[in-house]
Amino acid sequence: MLNIPATRIDGSDEAPAAVRADWLAVGAWADAPYTGPAAELLAKLREAGDFAAKPNELLPVLNPTGVAAQRLLVVGLGNRADAKRNTLHDAASAAARHCTARKFGTIAFAVPEPEFTVAAGVGLAQGCLGPGIRKSAPSRFAPERLLLLGAPASDLPRVRAEVRGMWLARELVNAPPRELYPETFASVAAETGRASGFAVEVWDESRLAAERMGSLLGVAEGSARPARLAVLRYEGKPGAPFLGLVGKGVTFDSGGLSLKPNDGMVDMKCDMAGAAAVLGGVSAIAEQKLPVNVLGVLALVENMPSGTALKLGDVLTARNGKTIEILNTDAEGRLILADALCFATEQTKHVVNFATLTGACMIALGTETSGLMTNDDGWGDVVLSAIQRAGERAWKLPMDASFDGLIKSKVADMRNTGGGRYAGAIAGGKFLQQFVGDAKWVHLDIAGPAFAEGESAVQDAGGTGCMVRAIVEMAKGFGV
Repeated sequence: MLNIPATRIDGSDEAPAAVRADWLAVGAWADAPYTGPAAELLAKLREAGDFAAKPNELLPVLNPTGVAAQRLLVVGLGNRADAKRNTLHDAASAAARHCTARKFGTIAFAVPEPEFTVAAGVGLAQGCLGPGIRKSAPSRFAPERLLLLGAPASDLPRVRAEVRGMWLARELVNAPPRELYPETFASVAAETGRASGFAVEVWDESRLAAERMGSLLGVAEGSARPARLAVLRYEGKPGAPFLGLVGKGVTFDSGGLSLKPNDGMVDMKCDMAGAAAVLGGVSAIAEQKLPVNVLGVLALVENMPSGTALKLGDVLTARNGKTIEILNTDAEGRLILADALCFATEQTKHVVNFATLTGACMIALGTETSGLMTNDDGWGDVVLSAIQRAGERAWKLPMDASFDGLIKSKVADMRNTGGGRYAGAIAGGKFLQQFVGDAKWVHLDIAGPAFAEGESAVQDAGGTGCMVRAIVEMAKGFGV
């Protein structure tokens, strides 16, 4: 079902000019002299104003002299003083997208400084995979080998693990919904656990009922595909607290009886990107054997309309006994997360959930920034710092008591929508807060960055692998 590339990722201390490769990509800072291959040519082009080394600016040189590689690609990095992890990630991804339009054996990338190895390696892999793998004539070809020049050998295991986690998350999001549904997603999780070294327990509908997960089961009632919950456990530090990661996994969201229009439904195979990020992130953590304990909870359903579907006016009872009035069946992600969060916070007191929850968050923050909401500012700052170290983006939204009225119901403990046009993303966060008890909790609304509707210089359309890198950073800093 999934098409994960078999590309090898290696490192080398060989001088870039001496490396034999189909493509050699080298970076150029805008505020520093360039001394790499084809330096004389680049100096002339800079003097003529034809290449300024702006971020992600590309200059291909075919049959370059003095270089063993068949083709040379100079990639602009912008100013060195402004460089962060995402700078090199995006530059390497832009280079790979240029090089992988045809099939090649080896693409080499000269890491400008050792500290940027992980950024460059994961970025290079990001640009090697597109959404068109099911085309009869593919539009992107992952190479047989990616070669990182000047990369410390100690960084390569992390690069490989994050790449595989990111590729897994992207492929899950890009998979057609007729192939990826709750049962098959749970099977992929189990297979990934066996391969990467973490335990996976899958709960079927009978177990879900026994565990009092009425809110999750209510969403699944309209589909012929039964719900599943996958519980991932990685123990790298026995006896220590667990980092809880909860992912929304709506494998297809029609809106239920509150049916979406066609334009709003066409990309709804992506509504499981939160669960994909958690699975990819836990996989990357386990492959590196990080000294941390992680609990992952994937809430997996399909939201469909039928004669048995959840209806407006229905009242559901969640695992913690709280009742929920249903006023919109298209606000289903929070319903399945309610039960998953109840379970996760029974196991640990540090939890982060990931969900493509609201279009309102995209209206507020655009398509490249996740909304961060929390009941504990200290924990929220820890999570935000990890996201920023990973080169990803999030912005904290308010969650004070003045927003409590957004989810007030006349017939139940709460309603599942805010009841108006305003503060929709925060209403989703306030709803989820009702199911975390006294745990320190962060809600990440990743609706914008999880799925790209169109391509850009640095990424293809479709699943982006959003938050896999951030999850690894969270794990590396947890309990330290």
